[in-house]
Amino acid sequence: MENTNIDRETLRELADEGNESALDRLADLVDAAGDLDELSELLDEGSLRAGFLLTRRAVAAGDLRELQRISDAGYDEAGSELERLLKASADEYRD
Repeated sequence: MENTNIDRETLRELADEGNESALDRLADLVDAAGDLDELSELLDEGSLRAGFLLTRRAVAAGDLRELQRISDAGYDEAGSELERLLKASADEYRD
């Protein structure tokens, strides 16, 4: 297996040309670097992978506002996670 080290600039160029795999890989690299601003930009560009990664971070942090923002940006799973957290919170309140 050939080891390839693809830089972010190359991935960005491929993603800009419509390559979905490059967009997903770019989202992974940006997430690993902790660059949440760029990850949010990728979500705004339609990257479902970026939506997944941002949602995972927001759930871990319990950040309801961020989940709403991600959902509003088009990643439906964030809305589902938001509802799940709100329901869990309501259930805890009742107990």
